[in-house]
Amino acid sequence: MSTASVDAYLGDFEKLTQYLALYDSHATPSTVTLDQLQEFLKWTAKLGMTASSQSRMISGLRNFFKYCLAEHIISGDPTQLIDIPKIKRSLPEVLSYDEIEAMMAKIDHSKPDGQRNRAIIETMYSCGLRVSETVNLCFSWLYLDVGFIRVIGKGNKERLVPIGSEAIKYINLYLSHIRHNIIATKGNEDILFLNKRGSKLSRVMIFMIIKDLAQKAGIDKNISPHTLRHSFATHLVEGGADLRAVQDMLGHESITTTEIYTHLDREYLRDTLIRFHPAYK
Repeated sequence: MSTASVDAYLGDFEKLTQYLALYDSHATPSTVTLDQLQEFLKWTAKLGMTASSQSRMISGLRNFFKYCLAEHIISGDPTQLIDIPKIKRSLPEVLSYDEIEAMMAKIDHSKPDGQRNRAIIETMYSCGLRVSETVNLCFSWLYLDVGFIRVIGKGNKERLVPIGSEAIKYINLYLSHIRHNIIATKGNEDILFLNKRGSKLSRVMIFMIIKDLAQKAGIDKNISPHTLRHSFATHLVEGGADLRAVQDMLGHESITTTEIYTHLDREYLRDTLIRFHPAYK
C-alpha cells in the first residue's frame, strides 16, 4: 500500500485505541465485542468522520480481526455483523478545457517556478495523474521521444501512460531552463519537479499552486489537484474514448471506479441514446 494508505489505517487504529482506553482500559483483541465496535463507530461519527472514512476504517478493522482469527489470537470475529455505511457517490467538480486554458494563462512564465508550474499542470491534465504520482515522477520514467511516461500508482502498481505534445513541450522547456540549474538534495536527484531548494514538492504545494491559479482565473469552483485528473477522464469519455482505455490510463483496478470519474453530460447521453437505441432508429 501507499504511505498515505498506511498512515490512514494506523490513524484509524489510534482512534480505536483512544476510545478503548476511555471505556475499557483492559481491552485486548480477544475481548473486544461487536457492541464496543458499533459504539466506537458512533463516537467517530460524532467527531465528524465521513461515511467514506468510516468505510475505510471498517475495512481495516475487518482485516485486522481476520488476521487475529487466522493467528488464533481470537476465537470469533466481532466485525462480521458490522454494516458499512452507504456512501453517496457525489461527482467532484470538473473543469472545462477553456477553464484549464484560463488557469494556464495566469502563469508567469518569466519566473522559474512559473515554467515549472506550467509543466506540472500540463502533465497532470495530459496524463490524468494523481498528485502523489506527480510529485514522485522521475527523470528515468520519461520516454518523451516515444510519447509515454512510466507512472507508479497506488500499491506500487506500474503503468505506461501516453503524454501529449504540449506537456512534452513544457517539460522540455522546464528541463532546459530551470531543472538543469537546480542542485537536487540527496535522494531527489532523479525527481523531476523540485522546489528552488532542490527538494521534492509536497502534495500541499501542488494544491496551493492550482487553487491560486483558479482564483486568478476567476474560476468559482471547489477544485483540487484531483480535479485535473477528473477533467482528463471526463474530456476523454465525452470525446468518445473507450472506458477500458481510460481505466488503464488512470490505473484503476476496477472499471466501477472509472465510471465515477467519467460522468457524462446530459447532451452526450441523449446523443448516445439516439445513436444506439433501436427505438430511435
